[in-house]
Amino acid sequence: MNIVFFGSSDFAVSSLRVLVTGGYNISCVVTQPDRKRGRGMHLESTLVKQAALEYGLLIHQPQNINSAEQIKFFKSLNPDLFVVISYGQILSNEVLETPRIFAINTHASILPKYRGAAPINWAIIKGEKATGVTIIKMTEKMDAGPIILQEKAVIEDLDTAITLQRRLSEAAARLLKQTLELIESNNYTSIPQDENKVTFAPKLKKEDGSINWKMSASDIYNLIRGCVGWPGAFSYYKGKLLKIHKAGVFDLPDYPAKKPGEISEVSKNGITVACLRSNLVINELQVEGKKIMRVEEFIAGHRIKAGEMLGK
Repeated sequence: MNIVFFGSSDFAVSSLRVLVTGGYNISCVVTQPDRKRGRGMHLESTLVKQAALEYGLLIHQPQNINSAEQIKFFKSLNPDLFVVISYGQILSNEVLETPRIFAINTHASILPKYRGAAPINWAIIKGEKATGVTIIKMTEKMDAGPIILQEKAVIEDLDTAITLQRRLSEAAARLLKQTLELIESNNYTSIPQDENKVTFAPKLKKEDGSINWKMSASDIYNLIRGCVGWPGAFSYYKGKLLKIHKAGVFDLPDYPAKKPGEISEVSKNGITVACLRSNLVINELQVEGKKIMRVEEFIAGHRIKAGEMLGK
């Protein structure tokens, strides 16, 4: 079976490696163009490209995946199947119709919940206890195709977007292998998604990480975990942006009532901040322009004290 693999982010790398080590014929790896990143604006390639280079695979990096030139290129490969995982561009119907069999997509949620670019982040932010991986037969409507296979996964209390992505990436690779075996034997089924149960997980914007101290500590804790990496959960201290990287929920029914965002206690064990009927204990944080610090290190360099406020 002649496979064209589409992927860009770290989430897709495990699946690419499984295909290669499993002996599948990958005629081309399609990934996003190299981009300038970081403070030095150095040109960086995607993690999928880096993995593809290890295996000596043909790499293709179009700016516009749906142009007439690209469609002609894909047809020249005579593909049987497209495998699309965290690629970064929406494929037109004309592109999707290119392979002899069809195109499949791996998505990091239990569809139809959390369609969109950031399903892992939003599942954590919304306080879900479980999520998973779904493989669908692709249609032009994003993440809306019929379901071939699904695998559920528990979201642990200490999971962040990064740790959950790693686990789901491995699950996705296993599920992809099972799916290809079913397709090769023509033994697969595809079940339409229930459109009444659709929810969405749009790409995170910077403002999505802004902490509202009038939320419960549990909701803020979920926001912190879900925004790890990008955009980061943040507030303000003395006018400077303050990112919170690690925290815990601290509920005491007899705790003195404080205003949301008010610091009630400062110690080497954490900075306790009042929320809605609960408290958040900050353990790891970062002032704009500075490195990430544990709370004891932050306290040593800042005269932060109880009664001060976080937020604008």
